[in-house]
Amino acid sequence: MNDRIAGIDVFVEAAEAGSFSAAAERLVLTRSAVAKTVARLEKRLGTRLFHRTTRKQLLTEQGQLFYASCRRAIEEIKAGQAQLESGRKEVSGRLRVSVPVLFGRICVAPVLLEMARAHPGLQLDISFSDRVVDLAADGFDLAIRNGPLGDSGDLIARRLVRQRMTLCASPDYLARHGAPSSLDDLERHEAVVYARPSKRVRSWLFPQSSGEVREVEPRSRLRFDDLEAIVNAAMAGHGIAWLPCWLIHEGVRSGRLVRVLDQQPGMLFDCHAVWLREVGTSPRIRVAVDALLDSLPEVMQ
Repeated sequence: MNDRIAGIDVFVEAAEAGSFSAAAERLVLTRSAVAKTVARLEKRLGTRLFHRTTRKQLLTEQGQLFYASCRRAIEEIKAGQAQLESGRKEVSGRLRVSVPVLFGRICVAPVLLEMARAHPGLQLDISFSDRVVDLAADGFDLAIRNGPLGDSGDLIARRLVRQRMTLCASPDYLARHGAPSSLDDLERHEAVVYARPSKRVRSWLFPQSSGEVREVEPRSRLRFDDLEAIVNAAMAGHGIAWLPCWLIHEGVRSGRLVRVLDQQPGMLFDCHAVWLREVGTSPRIRVAVDALLDSLPEVMQ
């Protein structure tokens, strides 16, 4: 076992320092000693971990994957040591979480911040991005994902909550154009819609009593790839918008938005927490997922 883990601490330091020279200074070793240790590790693993230049050592693709695994293992060891030293059953160590930008800021981050307050030994890193991250390569312990999950046997997934979509518009818009009384009425209304550049407008979806889902393609002049911009345009009276309920709560409470066709059942989209199967459910992941399960439904009502 000692042979299998030899040199990993040096490798991690070199990856984080960005060069063998900087790593040598941190470890109080010579640059040659660092380079030889990494070379022995590469030989043992049968793969190159660094692209070497005269000034920097950049991780290869395999090096990035190996670094993420080593980093997680080191954090687990640190967390175990902290628990033994403190003599408490407090959750500690570093938890890196990837969340969607807007949903993460409004719904997820407040819950995780309260969770962190209850566990002073926990180091919480939250990254806000709508990109679907690779947990292993990007070094994340946990990710929050909205919508359908792709097939991946490498991940454990836990459904946290279901997001309901709803139609809304400003009182001013409805006073000028009238409120639709059915889905068919939407064809005569202006809409503010979600669309990514060079892609078609995303259809509005409505579940029917038959079990089928009806698609409505709204008429629109205003198209955004940002949900918050759609909310602002709807509040300014530019048309009807189809948005998640959690995003329009404040607008409805303030009277700047009104729900439209509220008797129509809203489409539901799942929100999941996902983490690597090979890592298992660590205490840090468990306490975060439990907090989200307890609080997200209330946050999103």
